[in-house]
Amino acid sequence: MLSTIMGNIMGNTDITLAGFMVPILSSLVLGLVLAVFSKDSESSRGFVVTLALLPAIVSVVIMAVNGNIGAGVAVAGAFGLVRFRSAQGSAKEIGSLFLAMAVGMLSGMGYVFYAAVFELIMLIVICLYRAVDIGADKNTELVRSLRITIPEDLDYTGVFDEVFDEFTSEHRLISAKTSGMGSVFKLDYTLTLVSGDIEKKFIDSLRCRNGNLEVAISSVKHRETEGL
Repeated sequence: MLSTIMGNIMGNTDITLAGFMVPILSSLVLGLVLAVFSKDSESSRGFVVTLALLPAIVSVVIMAVNGNIGAGVAVAGAFGLVRFRSAQGSAKEIGSLFLAMAVGMLSGMGYVFYAAVFELIMLIVICLYRAVDIGADKNTELVRSLRITIPEDLDYTGVFDEVFDEFTSEHRLISAKTSGMGSVFKLDYTLTLVSGDIEKKFIDSLRCRNGNLEVAISSVKHRETEGL
């Protein structure tokens, strides 16, 4: 009687309790290592927790499918819905999630040792890429977003060209709009400074051209270009 009840609870499967728990626990450990390694100042708490849990979740999904084509199609459809309901993350976040899924799949298929070896190899490769700074833009720290306020009677076309030629290696006007009932224009630029110690001189030169109205400059973060 007890064996019948336990059989109904556990379902018709060849997976033992030990065979079920080992992949889950190992996936949780590997996920925790991956989450700790991938965490930085820009990672949200939700992303870190998800990264730690995802290998175990994928591991259970793989064990549940276990060769069942119908279940596999249903799971793929569910993941597809989640993907299209979610906002696109950075390259780092997407890569980390795919790595967590791969580790979970290996654990769920019973290849716990190979999952650990695969994660170790990938973390070493990531460390090497970070050390050589592969794919990094050396001028990223000099990229700025600039907003200049000018009076309505000042033609902004070319008025700042001399200043830009002196202090920037490249610049581009993004937008121009009126403000204050049309009394002023607000100009938005993206630009790259020639060096990092000229920012104040650059702003002072702009103030001499715009009648000492507001000038705002800020760093631009290129999250879309970040790697793992």
